[in-house]
Amino acid sequence: MQINVLGPLSAEVNGQSIVPTAGKPRQVLALMALYPGRVMPVPTLMEELWDTAPPVSALTTLQTYILQLRRKLGTAMGPGSPAGARDVLVTRHGGYLLQIDDDSVDVFQYEKLVREGGSAFEAGRNEVSAARFRAALNLWTGSPLVDVKAGPILDIEVRRLQESRLVAVERRIDADLRLGRHGELIAELADLTVRHPYHEGLHAQAMLALYRSGRQASALESYRRLQRGLVEELGVEPSPRLQRMHQAMLAVDPQLDVLSGPRNTSTFDLFAA
Repeated sequence: MQINVLGPLSAEVNGQSIVPTAGKPRQVLALMALYPGRVMPVPTLMEELWDTAPPVSALTTLQTYILQLRRKLGTAMGPGSPAGARDVLVTRHGGYLLQIDDDSVDVFQYEKLVREGGSAFEAGRNEVSAARFRAALNLWTGSPLVDVKAGPILDIEVRRLQESRLVAVERRIDADLRLGRHGELIAELADLTVRHPYHEGLHAQAMLALYRSGRQASALESYRRLQRGLVEELGVEPSPRLQRMHQAMLAVDPQLDVLSGPRNTSTFDLFAA
């Protein structure tokens, strides 16, 4: 079985899709896929499906959804399969369990690559770090579970994954900046700073990429745009570390050079106190 949640929900067994067409069974499958090999309690499933107002028939309806998923599983597995659908979608006391390995779900492949990228980054292995983060991000095909109507539990998971992806993008860019790829990053960072207008880490990276590409004026203008936005919309100034980076650019500080500075530091931490 292979299940993908980093984009539209897909789940295949022997090349055959087992994703239900109805909305609520899709929610059940999506939520259980995020916790493979672990019991998903019935109250959690019911909260996802009906929030705080489950119908009187909620338990029976949930059992029907599980039955529908097992039928799809059984059809895809075929009559000659040594394991039946009940051995994959297992009933446990108080809940249900999807008996598959973590590696069968793309989000766990993604998280493994992110951990490897982070470890390589801390060790100063920049090529490996950038490659691992890039491989992790290449697993994404869109917004997580974009075609599943999320209830309160899935909504938390989707937000977590979106934040994780943004952090992975930022770390990959850090590794690329260490490798001197500043010119290649300018267009990507221009797009990211528009999408995330108050994200100081991305703005720090955009400023540094521009500065290292010989575009000091553009780097300083990037800072001014962020400052105006923060003051006008939120009533705050940029953080002290970003202000220090701005001052360093005005002073042409050699620490901003690609070959300078501590090698295990992210771009945003270059001028941490």
